[in-house]
Amino acid sequence: MPEVTNPHDRFFKEVLARPEVAGDFVRHYLPADVVALLDLSTLELVKDSFVDPELQEHFSDLLYTARLPDERGVYLYILFEHKSYAEPLIAFQLLRYMVRIWEQALRQRGRLWPIVPVVVYHGKAAWNIPLDLRYLIDPPLEVEPFTPNYRYWLCDLGRYSDEEMRGVVMLRVALLLLKHILREDLRWQLPGILALLRELADQTTGLEYLETILRYLSVATDKISGEDLREAVKEAFPEGGGTMATIAQRWVEQGVQQGRQEGLQQGLQQGLQQGLQQGLQQGLQQGLQQGLRRGLLDGIELGLELKFGAEGLRLLPEIRKIEDLDILWAIQAGLRTVSSLDELRRIYQ
Repeated sequence: MPEVTNPHDRFFKEVLARPEVAGDFVRHYLPADVVALLDLSTLELVKDSFVDPELQEHFSDLLYTARLPDERGVYLYILFEHKSYAEPLIAFQLLRYMVRIWEQALRQRGRLWPIVPVVVYHGKAAWNIPLDLRYLIDPPLEVEPFTPNYRYWLCDLGRYSDEEMRGVVMLRVALLLLKHILREDLRWQLPGILALLRELADQTTGLEYLETILRYLSVATDKISGEDLREAVKEAFPEGGGTMATIAQRWVEQGVQQGRQEGLQQGLQQGLQQGLQQGLQQGLQQGLQQGLRRGLLDGIELGLELKFGAEGLRLLPEIRKIEDLDILWAIQAGLRTVSSLDELRRIYQ
């Protein structure tokens, strides 16, 4: 799978790339009638990625196969896609992945198998985008029979209470972190989320997963400080909490700065590509955020002018009011695919 620089996508892929975690997600969060068809013991990760090369920096996909109880040896593909913002073109993006999956299936196996596309969403705003392809095309009634359509399954984490999060410990912790990572309550929720790791029986697995989580927290949010993270670890793993408590506290003491530095280096790579030299000379947290925002706005301005001319630049005043980097990323990515300014405006409205 390609390297993903977006920390949310990277964390999502690291967690769901574990077949036992993905299987538990399927068991608890997909439609019951679909789950009933599957032999989850045959769940297998497909190593290939089907994301467009030019989008690999901002988009991720995970693909599993699972066998159906069918004498013909039929399999079902389960395609996972993660989103931290509402993406108007998601149905079209998924369709492109699905076509690539079927092309490979024809080459390797000589037949087409069904695909269930799953979108895991953890953004702050409500997901108000229809769940099928037809809405993007909006065909006249007379040509509907000739227009392809399908629907994807949406798992909106914001619609679940924390108590409703189900699954093995690693899955529950990951979904809770994704749910709260962009929210103001992360600081207060974090100790309870980390404390769930005490349930892990396998100490080695628990320590590896804890390190993944702490690294994610150190680069993916500005809602907590290094001191907040230290306090959360102390509360989740009090004195006498065993090896995991000791390792967690040591990692926070020694590793938060390293994690922040990794985040800065990732920002530097992106910044050099987008003209962020000025922003990257500022402070680690505030400077990186401001620099990334300026670079995104510069890139959006250039894209608007190249694609729509002077008419496109009229959107700049309202776009410059946007502070949310995820939305700005979505606008920049959307410029590659939208065909009108109204379509682009729907991304951030």
